[in-house]
Amino acid sequence: MKFNESKNPSIISMEPLGLSPSAVYPMFLLGLTTYCLILVFNLTLILTIALNRQLHKPMFLLLINLPIYDVMGATAFYPQLIDSILTQDRTISQPACFLQAVIVHLYGGGSIYILTIMAYDRYVAICLPLRYNAIMSLNLVAKLITVAWLYNFTTVAAVFILLARFRFCRSAITDMYCNNPSLMKLVCEDVSINNYYGLIASIFNETISLCAVVITYVQILLTCLLNKHADAKSKAIRTCATHLVVFVLYELTTLFTIVSHRFNEVSAFLRRSFGVSFLVFPPILNPLIYGLNTREIRMKVINYIRKKASILLPQRQVNVS
Repeated sequence: MKFNESKNPSIISMEPLGLSPSAVYPMFLLGLTTYCLILVFNLTLILTIALNRQLHKPMFLLLINLPIYDVMGATAFYPQLIDSILTQDRTISQPACFLQAVIVHLYGGGSIYILTIMAYDRYVAICLPLRYNAIMSLNLVAKLITVAWLYNFTTVAAVFILLARFRFCRSAITDMYCNNPSLMKLVCEDVSINNYYGLIASIFNETISLCAVVITYVQILLTCLLNKHADAKSKAIRTCATHLVVFVLYELTTLFTIVSHRFNEVSAFLRRSFGVSFLVFPPILNPLIYGLNTREIRMKVINYIRKKASILLPQRQVNVS
């Protein structure tokens, strides 16, 4: 793909999909179905927690932020991808590319911060159960969520304010979607300040999150091993294992995607694969992992479906008779 050498190209080209004509409609349907499932699963989780007062507890108030971020990330990625599959046009306007990049970075950073706070919540619940209500008060949870959102917006805003100083001299990015590292490659001026800030901020945030999760989970593991009740031990380990899998998935894909752009030796295919998996798998797996694995949420959803079915079925029987 040739780069456009105009002074400030208003149209940006992304990596071609390379689909054959016979694969266009199957891939379009696959993308549309996946996006719809993500919306249904995550919105179900959001509404279930928001509309049930019994679920207005610290754990669930933290959890509701995760599907919100998942919907943001999926909406930044899928509609543009689905449209480009159908039209076979991989171009995007510069403002739309900036917007997509901002939302993708908000999604990635916000998910990591919320998962870190959730790890602390699990630590208090398992290691300090008698003090849980005193420590994890609704007031503290609200403050933690607010700080996480504000810090996320501030960090991402700084990234793109630094980028907005430059004018692009190229118009082709080698990624499946717009992000800060790929957009920096469109600049012909010195972007070392952006590079340093991006690397330092990413490594700092990832290190703090990773250390916090490792410390809390070591404490949780020790508590579980010392617990004489087999049921309590297995439940705690099962709950924490799913959380840890999701966290590690975010950490690996996020860090690799950011760092790989700084090294030319990294395979472009590998970088794109990690970048896409970061936006494809968590949004569809998270609501299933947390929704189906959490008894309170599962029962609320099942009871709602049963209630709606009991209302609709008698009406149909009356209409038939």
